[in-house]
Amino acid sequence: MATSDSAGATFTPPPDIPWDDIVRFVRQLSHDLRNHLNAAELQSAFIGEIATDPEIKNEIKRLRGMLSELSTLLQKLSADMGHARPNVIPYRASDLMEDLRRKIESAPGDSKPNITWEVEPTEVSLDIDPQLFPVVVEELLSNAIRGNPAAALKVQTAVDHGKEFVLTLAEPKEMFDLETADWGRQPLRNIGQRHYGLGLNRARIIVEAHGGQFRARYDKASKNLVTTITLPIKKEAS
Repeated sequence: MATSDSAGATFTPPPDIPWDDIVRFVRQLSHDLRNHLNAAELQSAFIGEIATDPEIKNEIKRLRGMLSELSTLLQKLSADMGHARPNVIPYRASDLMEDLRRKIESAPGDSKPNITWEVEPTEVSLDIDPQLFPVVVEELLSNAIRGNPAAALKVQTAVDHGKEFVLTLAEPKEMFDLETADWGRQPLRNIGQRHYGLGLNRARIIVEAHGGQFRARYDKASKNLVTTITLPIKKEAS
C-alpha cells in the first residue's frame, strides 16, 4: 500500500520478502557467478599454457588465485545462508573437545588463537555431526580474534545435572553495548568487507539442529562476552 510523507509525496514500501526466498536467490546467484568464474579460470589456465613470457605466466597465476578465492567466498556465502541438516554419530564429549583443540592448534602460527582450555573430563556422549559442528566453534573463534588477534580466550566445558553438555567461550571486551537477547538471530545486521553478518546465525542454526541452545551475555565484572552452547547428552540404550 502506497503512503505519503510530510511533503505529500507518495511512495511504496519495499516488499517483505521471506527469508527462504532470499536464500534461494543468493544460492542461485552464487551458482551462476561461480559458473562464470570457472569458465574464466579455465580460459586463464589455457592462456597460461600458451604464454611464453615468465612475467605474464606469473600474472596469470595470480589471476587464477584471485578467481579461485572469489569462487570459494561465494560458495561459503551460499552455505552460510542454508539450513543445517546434520548427519550425527555418537561422539564422546571429551574426544570431541580434544579433536577440536588439536585442529585449532594445528593452524598456522599467525592465525592460531590464544586459548586457555578448561575441559572437564567426562564419559558422556553426544550426537554430533563431526563435519558440521566444528564450524560453530571455528566461527566463534574467528569472530573473537577478528579485531584483536592476541585476545586471551577461554574455552570451558561442563556437564549440567547429567543431562546437558555445556561449552562456553569467554572473550575479553573492554567495551560492549550490543543487545544479546537475539544473539545469532539477526542475519545481515552487521556487514563489513568479506563478512556479511551470517556467521553467528549459521552457528546458531547448526547448534539448534543438534537439539541444542545458543546464547550469549556480557559479564560486566570480568569484561567478557560469554557465548554458551548447550547440547543434550546422548541417552544410554536400556
